[in-house]
Amino acid sequence: MNLQQIMELDSQYYMNTFGKRTPVAFVKGEGMYLYDTEGEKYTDLLAGIAVSALGHSHKTLKKALHEQVDSLLHTSSLYYIENQAKLAEQIVKHSVGDKVFFANSGAEANEGAVKLAKIYFYKKGQPEKSEIITLENSFHGRTLACVAATGQPKYQKPYKPLTPGFSHVPANDFDALKNAVTDKTAAIMLELVQGESGVRPLEQEYVQQVVDLCKEKDILLIVDEIQTGMGRTGKLFCYENFGIEPDIFTMAKALGGGVPIGAVCAKAEVAAGFEPGDHGTTFGGNPLATAAGLAVFKAFEEEKLVENSATVGGYFKEKLEELMKKFPVICQVRGLGLMLGVAFSEPIAKIVQGKLFDKKYLAGAVGDSILRIAPPLIIQKETVDAFITDLTEILENL
Repeated sequence: MNLQQIMELDSQYYMNTFGKRTPVAFVKGEGMYLYDTEGEKYTDLLAGIAVSALGHSHKTLKKALHEQVDSLLHTSSLYYIENQAKLAEQIVKHSVGDKVFFANSGAEANEGAVKLAKIYFYKKGQPEKSEIITLENSFHGRTLACVAATGQPKYQKPYKPLTPGFSHVPANDFDALKNAVTDKTAAIMLELVQGESGVRPLEQEYVQQVVDLCKEKDILLIVDEIQTGMGRTGKLFCYENFGIEPDIFTMAKALGGGVPIGAVCAKAEVAAGFEPGDHGTTFGGNPLATAAGLAVFKAFEEEKLVENSATVGGYFKEKLEELMKKFPVICQVRGLGLMLGVAFSEPIAKIVQGKLFDKKYLAGAVGDSILRIAPPLIIQKETVDAFITDLTEILENL
């Protein structure tokens, strides 16, 4: 089908939850590049919103998926699953977690984390400790509980009354957080870099204060690593950048390299809050999804992609900061590793995004003032240099 036919079919049959999308449909991917229905080649600097960590059609992931499709797709959680056990082992070996539960998405993983925090205190005979504090401008998912956890009113307004038990405080304001804590607070849930609201890293001092407060008040610390996890910020998990150990952390997006999968990870004591019957899933952690996760870990190790994220991410940020000196309309470059945001002092982000699309680059925009960059972790400096040259030309013409 050509693009027009696809758009007409979509308009007739698909629920209009995404509005008017970028007018392109991709049919093939290879490495850093995507190819559309017309055969045009695009450089992917968004990676399916931080999902395609290995780029497209990566040999290790393709081989693993082909082999798994040829043997077995699904059995259910009624039976043991070798890949599931092996992927849980990989996550535990490379993290501060002791136990893992697999889900199908980031929102499901965050739901699991909230449930685990609540049931942990319930099992300890403290059912009153059931409330969760999150940050303003956070984003934790689209389910009803995760919408309530998300600190952005625009996502919440149509779904009121919201799921009770969530409150929100400004990021990096420790006094506000401390004042929000009560005897009912079970957990504080953080994105260490707020992605959907514009790539906003939390301050190191603030994060350490939160950790200390949680220990002092017997509160669980949940770190949402849905977007920041799996090498995105130059470490396998973002909490490593801050030198902390969460009680619970969640992951999804890049874990499957494009195959849907999510995970809840927790310290052993907290994980014990889930006993048989307390939580479950039909599809989560099935043979196909966990084969994908194992392939991602294998590629990370063989190709040193987390290290590449740190090195090329640092280089990318330096080049963007050099542009900031040349173009005062860039007021800030922020982020960690290959999770970057370019903030403009004027509402031109969507214009720049459109101009980049015309030059066959895929990038994101947060509102009107922030350009969002989250490329596959395989990106090399040559691609960064080419992008900087083209972005310079766009800004000069603006």
